[in-house]
Amino acid sequence: MVTYHIQHDTEYNYHSPVTQSRQILRLSPRILSWQGPESHTIHIDPCPDKIDFLLDCFGNPLQYFTLMGDHNRLAVRAHSVVSLTHRRLPDSETTPPWEEVVNHLRYMSGKTYLPYDFEATQFRFESNHIRLLPTIAQWARQAIRPGMPVLAAVEALQARIFNEFVFDPQATTISTPVLEVFQKRRGVCQDFAHFMISCLRAIGLAARYVSGYLLTHPPAGQPRLVGADASHAWVSVYIPGHGWVDSDPTNNVFPDQEHITLCWGRDFSDVSPIRGMMYGSSAHSLKTSVTVMPESELPR
Repeated sequence: MVTYHIQHDTEYNYHSPVTQSRQILRLSPRILSWQGPESHTIHIDPCPDKIDFLLDCFGNPLQYFTLMGDHNRLAVRAHSVVSLTHRRLPDSETTPPWEEVVNHLRYMSGKTYLPYDFEATQFRFESNHIRLLPTIAQWARQAIRPGMPVLAAVEALQARIFNEFVFDPQATTISTPVLEVFQKRRGVCQDFAHFMISCLRAIGLAARYVSGYLLTHPPAGQPRLVGADASHAWVSVYIPGHGWVDSDPTNNVFPDQEHITLCWGRDFSDVSPIRGMMYGSSAHSLKTSVTVMPESELPR
């Protein structure tokens, strides 16, 4: 087991006063079989007039708060202590052929779905950032052989994205279409997750977008820098009989004890860390910083 301390800071500075703000936070780690949040606090400045703690339709914990007075600044700090245990990855050969999974999830009149299968079907369709395009499906099938076990197909697809796409923070924005990411072959973890999900859904599989944090490793001999990390994104694929299996195309790995899960949804629009509306200044500056610190490295 490994324990991490995570601090996520977000600060908005408005060019003129905001008179009212209503925001939704998705900054709370999920409770999972391999992940146990030991503590979690969120500090909001100015102090909200009202705050509610809810679960969204995907089971993600969220906080909804309202600020009614004038303010020129909004700062949110989320601090979590999370313990992770090793995840057991299925033996690839025990997973069914990917075409069999497609048929298993496909709609048929009068068909009865098991509850987990039925829940997974919502992650087979287009969403705000996901497009099911023939060109993307064709590209995906070039990496996946007919009859390949579905977990082997996922591994082949994540490896092809890792090998053919370039990590480039300047190449895209939050609104860059997935087709443009495909054409440029450049982007960041969010883009690679959206593209891999588009590939998987385009051939009929169920895949969801996962947001969280990744432990990064400083250069040899150098200390870990506070605030130098960032949010991360990856993919989860549904395999009947085995459940959801995570895949990280940005790093070509199956996530284990260095990926901390916050929440999941159809794409980024379902899991944005902070989203809301405000009355007043639309012009603002934004600063964010994330620190993922193994407990063993905490100053004594």
